[in-house]
Amino acid sequence: MTGAHDEEALRALPSIEQLLQTEPLRAAAATAPRRLLVEAARREVERCRSAILNGNGDRPDAAELAARAAASLDDVVAPSLGPVINATGVVVHTNLGRAPLAFEALEAIDSVASGYSNLEYDLEQGQRGSRQAHVEALAVELTGAEAALAVNNNAAGVLLALAALAAGREVVISRGQLIEIGGSFRIPEILAQSGARLVEVGTTNRTRIADYEQAIGPETAAIMRVHASNFRTVGFTEEVALPELSELGRRHGVAVIDDLGSGVLERRDDPLDALLGDEPAARESVAAGADAVCFSGDKLLGGPQAGIVVGRREAIDALRAALTATSG
Repeated sequence: MTGAHDEEALRALPSIEQLLQTEPLRAAAATAPRRLLVEAARREVERCRSAILNGNGDRPDAAELAARAAASLDDVVAPSLGPVINATGVVVHTNLGRAPLAFEALEAIDSVASGYSNLEYDLEQGQRGSRQAHVEALAVELTGAEAALAVNNNAAGVLLALAALAAGREVVISRGQLIEIGGSFRIPEILAQSGARLVEVGTTNRTRIADYEQAIGPETAAIMRVHASNFRTVGFTEEVALPELSELGRRHGVAVIDDLGSGVLERRDDPLDALLGDEPAARESVAAGADAVCFSGDKLLGGPQAGIVVGRREAIDALRAALTATSG
C-alpha cells in the first residue's frame, strides 16, 4: 500500500509540460524534436514514480528531473558511430570500419557529396544515366575485363552472380570451398538464397578436374570457385586451377564464377606484394577466363564498402539486368 508520505511525494511530481519548461530541458528544445523531449521527461517522471512506490527513491525537484531528462536525451541523440584506436593487430579490421579512407578520397567525397552531382545523369546526353558508369570504366581498365558493376558488398556480388547466371539450376563447387565468410555469410546459404542448387564435388582437402566434369549435367549452369580468405587447409591437399575450370566451363557451355573475397586488382613485382600472400588477383582471374569475378571494393583496396563484379560482357549484362529487375 501507498503511505501518506508516498501520496504526497507522488502529488509533488512535476507534470511533463512543467519539466519541458524547466532548464536545461527547455534549452534542449532548440535542437531536439519535441517528441524526444516528451519521451525523456516522461521516462524520468516514471522512474521517479516507481522509486517512490517501491519506497527506495529520492525526492528530486523539477530542476533535477529536467537535468536528468536532458542528460538522457544527450545519450539518445549522440552519434553512435565514432573513432576508435585499432589495437587489435589486424590492420584491415571488418568490425572497425575496414580500411581507413585516404585523405584524397575524403576530399573527393566532400567535394562531390556536399552538393548535387551527376550521379545518375548523363551530362553529354542531357538525360538520365547510370551510377555504374562512374565505376565500370575504371574497373575494366584495372582488371582487363570486358564489363563491370558495383554492388553493396562482395556477398551481394556473389548472390547476384548466382541469381543471374544459375537461378533454378545447378552450381558445382568443391566441397573444400564451402566456407563461411565475415558476418556469418555461408556459401551454401548464399547459393540457396540465389535460387540455385548446390552440387558438391571432391573432398574437404582434395578436388580434381575429373570431379567437376563428372558432376556436370543438363541442369548445370555454373562452376564456382571460392577463395578461402580467412583459413588454410595444409598438408595432403589438391584443388583445380582456374584456367582448367574455365576451359571445362567453355567446353560444356557453363559459366565460371570466381569469388576472390577480399580482392586484389593485380599482382606486381613489388616488395609490398609479398604482404598479400596468396591472395588471388582480379586481373589474373579475368585472364584465366572466368565469366564473373567477384571481390570486395574495400578491405585490401582501401575503399568504401562495396562489392565489384567484373568479367565477360554477356555475364555482366545478365547481372545488370537482374539488378535492375530487383531494384524496380
